[in-house]
Amino acid sequence: MDMSVFDLFKIGIGPSSSHTVGPMVAARRFLLECGEAALAAASGVEAHLYGSLALTGIGHATDKAVILGLMGETPMDVDPLTVDDRLAEVELDGVLKLLGLKEISFTARTGLVWHKASSLPEHPNGMKFVLQLADGSVIERIFYSVGGGFITAAGDSQVRAEAGGTNAVAYPFDTMRHLLDHGQRTGLSIPAMLRANECQRMENTALDAGIDRIWGVMRDCIAQGLVTGGQLPGGLNVKRRAAKLWSQSQQTLHVDNRSNVLPHDAVHQVSLYAMAVNEENAAGGRVVTAPTNGAAGIIPAVLRYYAEDCRPSDPVRGIREFLLTAAAIGMLCKKNASISGAEIGCQGEVGVACAMAAAGLVAALGGSNEQIENAAEIGIEHHLGMTCDPIGGLVQIPCIERNGMGAIKAITAASLALKGDGTHFVSLDQAIETMRQTGADMQVKYKETSLGGLAIHVVTVNHAAC
Repeated sequence: MDMSVFDLFKIGIGPSSSHTVGPMVAARRFLLECGEAALAAASGVEAHLYGSLALTGIGHATDKAVILGLMGETPMDVDPLTVDDRLAEVELDGVLKLLGLKEISFTARTGLVWHKASSLPEHPNGMKFVLQLADGSVIERIFYSVGGGFITAAGDSQVRAEAGGTNAVAYPFDTMRHLLDHGQRTGLSIPAMLRANECQRMENTALDAGIDRIWGVMRDCIAQGLVTGGQLPGGLNVKRRAAKLWSQSQQTLHVDNRSNVLPHDAVHQVSLYAMAVNEENAAGGRVVTAPTNGAAGIIPAVLRYYAEDCRPSDPVRGIREFLLTAAAIGMLCKKNASISGAEIGCQGEVGVACAMAAAGLVAALGGSNEQIENAAEIGIEHHLGMTCDPIGGLVQIPCIERNGMGAIKAITAASLALKGDGTHFVSLDQAIETMRQTGADMQVKYKETSLGGLAIHVVTVNHAAC
C-alpha cells in the first residue's frame, strides 16, 4: 500500500477536499511544473473545470481554490481569514500574481471556464490549466481531483499500473485479508503494523508528532465550532446550530434539577462535535480531511468521545492507535473503491469515515484485529448506496447532519464488534467491493452534481412557494 497516514489526514481548509483542496494543489503544481522560464514569459492563464467540479464548483469554492493555488497558496498554509479579502483584491485590480512572482491580467469571469455539460475521461473531477506565453504558445496540463485532496495528472494511473510495485514497507497490504494474515503470523495489532510501515518513511518521534498535530487541529476545530454562531455562506441562509445546542446541553448538565437530563444526551453531544466540525468546514475554516472534508466531522467526534467519555488509561497512545487504524481502513477504501463523492456518492465519504472511526475506536479500546475488521465492515455496510446530493452545490444540507449521524453509527458499530468475538458473515473486503460496484451503478445525477435527490426537490419546492 503506497499510502501514508498523512495522505489520508491532510490539514487544509473547507468546504471540500475534492473541490477545494485538490484544485488548489493542482493549480499550484501546474505552475511549478511549467518552470521558471515559462512563468517569466507568461501573459495569461486559464482554468477549465469539468463534470462535478463545474456543476458544484461555485458552491464548493472551487473558483476560490484555483485562484489561490495559482497565487502559490497551499491548503495547509493559507489563512482562511484572509481568503475573501485577497480574492476581492484580485478581482478589483484585475491582476493575479502567479506563485506570488509574475503579474498577469486576470479576472475570474474570463479566467475560469465552467464545462457543465462535459467531463474528462479519467474522473468526474477534471480540470485543464492553460498557461499562455508572450510568444503566442501555450502550455496545457490536465489534472484530476480524485477525493480526499488527492490529485493525479492525466495518465498517472496508467503509468503507475505499468510501473507496478509499491514502496517497501514492513507489512505490505492491499486488502484487509493481508493485514489479518500478517497479524495472525506475527501477533501484531493493526495499529502496530501501520506504525511499522510508517517508520519505514520517518522516525517514530516524527510520526507521533505528526499524528498529535492532526488530532490537535481536529480538537481545535471542534472547539471553534462549538462557540461560533451565525449563518453559513453560500445563499441558503443556513444557520449554524452546534454552538447554540452545545450551550443548551451544558446548561442542562449544570443545573441542580437534572430531571431534564436524558440517557441519550451523551450521544447528542457526539453529534454536536461532528456538526461543529462540518459547520466550520462549510464556512471555509481549518479542518482535516478524514478522509474528506465533506465527512471531516465523524472521526474527530468519535475521537473526542473516546478521549473524554471512555476514560482511557493512556489517551495519548489510544488516540495514536485510533488514527493509525482509521488510516488503514481509509487506504483500503481508496485503493479498492473510492473516497470521492463525485465517483461513488456519499457512501465513499461519510460511509468510509464511519468505517474508519468505528475501526479506530475498537483499536483504541483494545479490540482484536478481527473485531477491528468487523467494526469497519458494519460501518461500510450500513451506508451502501448513500447518494451525494448537496442542495445548491454547498457542503451544508444534508452534509452537516449526515456527519452527526455517521459518528453515532460508528460508535454503534464499534460496540457491536467489541461485544462479539470478531467472526462475522460479510468481510470488509467484500463490503468495499460492493461499495465500488454500487458506485459504478449509481446514476451520475446522484454523485455530487446537484442534479438529483434533495438538490432538486428542495429547490423545486422553494421555487414553487415563491
